[in-house]
Amino acid sequence: MKVGIVGATGYTGLQLVQLLWQHNEADLVLATSQSYAGKQISEVYPHLTGYDLLLEEYRSELINRCDYLFIALPHGLSGPVVADAKERGVKVIDLGADFRLDAAEVYAEWYKTDHTHPQWLTEGVYGLPEINRGQIKDAAIVANPGCYPTSILLALAPIAGLGISADSIIVDAKSGVSGAGRKLSLTSHFSEVNDSLEAYGIGNHRHTPEIEQELSKLFGQSVVLSFTPHLIPMTRGMLSTIYVSLNDAISEKLIRQAYLDHYSREPFVTVLDEGRYPKTKYCTGSNRCFINFKLDKRTNRLVIVSSIDNLMKGASGQAVQNLNIMAGISETTGLSGTGLLP
Repeated sequence: MKVGIVGATGYTGLQLVQLLWQHNEADLVLATSQSYAGKQISEVYPHLTGYDLLLEEYRSELINRCDYLFIALPHGLSGPVVADAKERGVKVIDLGADFRLDAAEVYAEWYKTDHTHPQWLTEGVYGLPEINRGQIKDAAIVANPGCYPTSILLALAPIAGLGISADSIIVDAKSGVSGAGRKLSLTSHFSEVNDSLEAYGIGNHRHTPEIEQELSKLFGQSVVLSFTPHLIPMTRGMLSTIYVSLNDAISEKLIRQAYLDHYSREPFVTVLDEGRYPKTKYCTGSNRCFINFKLDKRTNRLVIVSSIDNLMKGASGQAVQNLNIMAGISETTGLSGTGLLP
């Protein structure tokens, strides 16, 4: 496969470069960068010394080299690139937010800008393989999910068929600083982040409508949840703790069986044994998600915990998993690495 990356020097683009170099069925033939065009990637990231990859300024005709194109750009910038790819019959995996939401007006409300190509929103397949594998296979545009939505949707999907109401869901999620991207800002400055923990985007984080949209499909009802993300002083990793109030009695055994059945054949999702809960280090550097839960009988509340690497299963690793599905090869190709504990 001939693959390209538009936006190869941000954190997700860099992670894609590293994954695709290890991918024995993909040939990385294009890497663009607005800031570093004309440089070898090793000049930007010295740890890649020895890899020959010239960074180029984006031009639409460069896409002709590719069968598949990854787009790793900020929101609002993917539309014109997708237009170029569609014109040339190149399939796209967009790591940005532009094709995740079904409605242009919802996008405009949460991202504070009009969508540049709303006519293609219905073509964008939400790229969470464990839920939409069949649709991803034949898609021309795959919208790679956000990191928070991935950790939350994977945690909740198995209980959607148990008759549990989604009327009261509370999510407390924590992400490493790399989730903010490579661009400099005060909020990610070392002296601001180190030895500190803060909540942000309370009630208005841009991943909220994406989570609610996909949960509504899973549960077959309109879902509105309380979602509070937190910035934690580590480089990468994400841990989500989810609280679901239960109206009726349900056995812990039934819930556990639902998780085991749902993920029994999934290569990247592990349901931990009873009493053992996810840690971010279990999945650091891997495309894996770890999940477990506790039925709090005292409050009649289900507490679910999931962990992922926000740059892997939360972004670039999942994008490569989607590429593998689209190409009809093993999903694990190029993604066999484990976490880095300790």
